[in-house]
Amino acid sequence: MTTDGHGPAASDAEPGAVGGEVDGSDVVHAGIMNGAAPDAGADGEQITRPAKLVRLASMASVMLDEVRLAPLDDAGRRRLREIHERSIQELGGILSPDLRAELENVVLPFTSAVPSESELRLAQAQLVGWLQGLFLGIQTALFTQQATAQEQFAEMRRRALRASSDAGEPPARPGPYL
Repeated sequence: MTTDGHGPAASDAEPGAVGGEVDGSDVVHAGIMNGAAPDAGADGEQITRPAKLVRLASMASVMLDEVRLAPLDDAGRRRLREIHERSIQELGGILSPDLRAELENVVLPFTSAVPSESELRLAQAQLVGWLQGLFLGIQTALFTQQATAQEQFAEMRRRALRASSDAGEPPARPGPYL
C-alpha cells in the first residue's frame, strides 16, 4: 500500500514473488484450466497482488506459532480474532471470485466475541493450510507450464530438423563444438 493507504506500492508490485503466470499487471493465474496452463486473459483462479499474498501467508503462519507457544488472556484472544478476520478480509480483496468463494466456504466465522485458544489455533491452522494448498496449486501450474513449453520447444526443433533434412541441407549441429 502507498502511504495514504490506497493503491499498490512498489513493494506490492513484485510480479515474480509467487509462482504462476504473470501477465504484466501483477496478476498470478493460480490454477490449471482444462488440463492446460492458463491463458493470461482467461477467467479462473487469480491472485491480483502476489507479494501481498506472501506477506499475509507469512503473518498467518507466525500467528499460528504464537498461539501455540504462549497462553493468551481475553484481550490477546480478542485481538487475534480481529487480526484473523482482517487477514481473511484482506485475502478476499486480492483473490479472484472463485478463490474468494472457496476461502469463504472453508473458513468458518467465530461464534463468540472472545474465542478460546483452541478455536484460535484451529482457525489459524485452517487458514495456513488453505494458503499452503494455494501455493501448491501455483507450483503445479508453473510445473505444467514449464513442461508444456519444453514439449513445444522440442517439437519445434524436431520440425526444423525434418525441414532441413527434406531440403537436402546437412542437419545443424547443436552447440559450438565441432
